[in-house]
Amino acid sequence: MDKGQFFAPNEAAMESFAKALYKGLDKQGVVFLQGDLGLGKTTLSRGVVRAAGHVGNVKSPTYTLVEPYEDVETPVYHFDLYRLSDPEELEYFGIRDYFSNDSLCLIEWPDKGAGFLPIPDLEITLTLSGQGRLLSYQALSKRGELAVSFLKKPENVSL
Repeated sequence: MDKGQFFAPNEAAMESFAKALYKGLDKQGVVFLQGDLGLGKTTLSRGVVRAAGHVGNVKSPTYTLVEPYEDVETPVYHFDLYRLSDPEELEYFGIRDYFSNDSLCLIEWPDKGAGFLPIPDLEITLTLSGQGRLLSYQALSKRGELAVSFLKKPENVSL
């Protein structure tokens, strides 16, 4: 599948990438966000939620597992599975109800939900690179391939 990288030297660049990501996915799909603590998964998610049109605070769903944003053009669901102790808990949580053709799901720590999550359209891994972050992304579906093609065009990710 198609791959790409983006270097974000600061939060503004991360927000710019997030806006392009939202457009490139055509405002829907499933995105896995990988990376150690503090590397910017929530910052990236916040940028996507704002690109969707949410005005106001965007918080990490570390304790609630999901933070829904339904006051936007297309519903965005931000998951943080870091504190999940057993992937089966997701079944009782009703996680499958969130994955529809008219929503965008951003999932931090997807490995914690193995076996209960759909195959993502795109997987993004954030790593530390100097003073910034390197975002490595890989398509895992046709929608993901279209997003990668969009994200690779420099004019679509303005700094």
